[in-house]
Amino acid sequence: MLTSTVCAAVSAAGLGIAALTAYRKRFLAATRIAAFSLVPVGLVMTGVVEWVTGLVFKPMVWAGFGVLALSAVLFMISRVAERHAGKAGGSRKERRAAARRQPGAVAPAASAPSLGAGAGTGQPAARAKAKGSAPQEDFSDIEAILKKHGI
Repeated sequence: MLTSTVCAAVSAAGLGIAALTAYRKRFLAATRIAAFSLVPVGLVMTGVVEWVTGLVFKPMVWAGFGVLALSAVLFMISRVAERHAGKAGGSRKERRAAARRQPGAVAPAASAPSLGAGAGTGQPAARAKAKGSAPQEDFSDIEAILKKHGI
């Protein structure tokens, strides 16, 4: 009863604002305001407002929303775990078998720092010639950007 009274008051106020807007010769805006102001009365007349108020104030409904949220979270966790397992190579046995097949897996030579003095010959150019020209080519554009900025 109270919700229908509030909705009727809101609609009446909206229609009053629409009438003032039409009086100012803004008929398009007045039509939109009138359309929006009739929505609350239409919702009360169709029974949607009673359904929504019954939905909001029932604890069983909120428990149902909680169960749905828990279900969504569990689904997302299972998707993340599935992706992680796919990248890691599947089961534990499969990962161990892959590790046995590749006993000498090491990091690529390009991961060594290319700037400044390091282990080996001491010069990046000399190290690049010793290992091949691929690392020098990979970092030439980066070195140019750093020199441009004075780093």
